[in-house]
Formats: sequence, C-alpha cells, structure tokens
Amino acid sequence: MGTVTIGVSIAVPEPHGSELQQLRAGFGDAAAHGIPTHVTLLPPTEVDEASVPAVEAHLAEVAAAGRAFPMRLSGTGTFRPVSPVVFVRVVEGAEACTLLQQQVRDPAGPAPRELQFPYHPHVTVAHGIDEAAMDRAFEELAGYEAEWPCTGFALYEQGADGVWRKLREFPFGGSVVPPQAGRMERGSVPIR
Repeated sequence: MGTVTIGVSIAVPEPHGSELQQLRAGFGDAAAHGIPTHVTLLPPTEVDEASVPAVEAHLAEVAAAGRAFPMRLSGTGTFRPVSPVVFVRVVEGAEACTLLQQQVRDPAGPAPRELQFPYHPHVTVAHGIDEAAMDRAFEELAGYEAEWPCTGFALYEQGADGVWRKLREFPFGGSVVPPQAGRMERGSVPIR
C-alpha cells in the first residue's frame, strides 16, 4: 500500500458553501472548485493508506465526545504578507474549532501533525492569486455574514487530480448548544 493525502474539516453548509466557492472561483482562484468550502481542523497530511481505518476510529472517538456549537462567519481577514491568503473570519465557534483541531492532531493519535503556522480558524476565499484579486476578495466580502449550528466534521482525501473528496462524516455525540446561548461555554469540546 502507498500513501494518501487526507484532511479533516468542518464543511460550510449550503447555501453558504457553494456561494463562497463560486466567489472564490470568481476572484480567479483556480483551486476553488476542487476544494469544498471549509474550516480546517487537519491540514493536508500524508499518511500510509493502511492507517486510514485507525484515523477514522480516532475521529469517531473525537466526534463522539464532542458537542455541537454555533458557528458564525463575519467579515474578512488576511495572512498577507506571510501567506497569500484572504479569508472570511470565524467570529463565533473559533474556540471550539481550536480545541477540536488539537484533538484531531493528537500527538499520540494516528495523524499527528505539527503546524507550519499557529492555528487560526478561517474560511479561505482567495489563495495564491494576484494582489489586485486578493484585494478585491478582501473588500467585496468585508460585509459577509453566515451562521449555522456546527454538528460535526468530515474526513477528506485529495485525489491525484487535486480534488478533495469527502470520505466520511463524523457527527458530534453531544447535544446542540442553542444559538441564543451566545458564546460557547468553556470546555464544551473536551480535550482528551
């Protein structure tokens, strides 16, 4: 068996996911149609194909201990000049995303991964395109808003064609935190 490239993320649901994907393509990002709109929990990671069942078991365990939480996107940000990325900001749910990605990347788990940059949950809307298009993405989406209850995450595999395809969804085992509850309570997504 060889290796595969996997990633774990929270999908941005419809109609928001398709809308942001179309906007990303419209800004000239050629990768837009091969990358479902998401918030990353595990960036592209090469693993032995034989370890995928262990990764799935680990993710099922993380999800079973998790609890749904409100997610809200609002406005834009950028990682420029460090990285050529414009994104929509996660303004509610960021703490839960941070805890989840720590669990997913558990050094004792089957997909440990050191990060190149500190974790910052976001939704990429432009990556590696010319500066004028990056500026346009930043400005045009400055007033963008979306919200939904995050009820789980998914495992994806990148094909030889560069397209990311969902392998499996992992719903949370805990009850939903009502959106009117405001900010997530500390400890809603337990760290193992």
